[in-house]
Amino acid sequence: MYLILTASPNTDGLTAACAEAAHTGLSEASVEAHRIHLCKLKLEHCRQCGNGWGQCLREHTCVIQDDIVPVQEALAEAEGIVLVTPVYYGEPSEAFKAVFDRVRRCETGTGEEGRVVGKPIISVAAAGGSGGGITTCLLSMEMLTRHLRAQVADLIGVTQHNRAYTLGHIQAAARNLVTRVPTA
Repeated sequence: MYLILTASPNTDGLTAACAEAAHTGLSEASVEAHRIHLCKLKLEHCRQCGNGWGQCLREHTCVIQDDIVPVQEALAEAEGIVLVTPVYYGEPSEAFKAVFDRVRRCETGTGEEGRVVGKPIISVAAAGGSGGGITTCLLSMEMLTRHLRAQVADLIGVTQHNRAYTLGHIQAAARNLVTRVPTA
């Protein structure tokens, strides 16, 4: 199973189009693609319990009882992952940060037993308004991927100006997660 995580409250915008392109690419590779819309989940922000390192460091789970568990389970089951977020103030969306601040803490200290260690991740930053902030958003997503000890498969910035051809790139990149054939 391959996983697409989207993090925009707008289900009709640029971020949604990027997620759809990734889904199409995975479908072309004839694999199961599971999509989770983070904005539709009940999620809290990290509480930084235990002086910043509580149960997350000891047991690699979070004390907060919300929808983070199904996200973590899906990450563990996935063979490859596509992360799609809108760009807000040069960063991933608040829903994205709420999930991955907690996931990152739960993955700390797991060594090679981590849920996403070595898995390929495509990160997509969709800047629908001004088109600015893509570089810093992708930097945050790349740092997250490296903290999780996953593999950076691609970093893709999308604006309204490059949308037409970049959606094709996302589709090819998602297909490549499965086939691992260079997309020259």
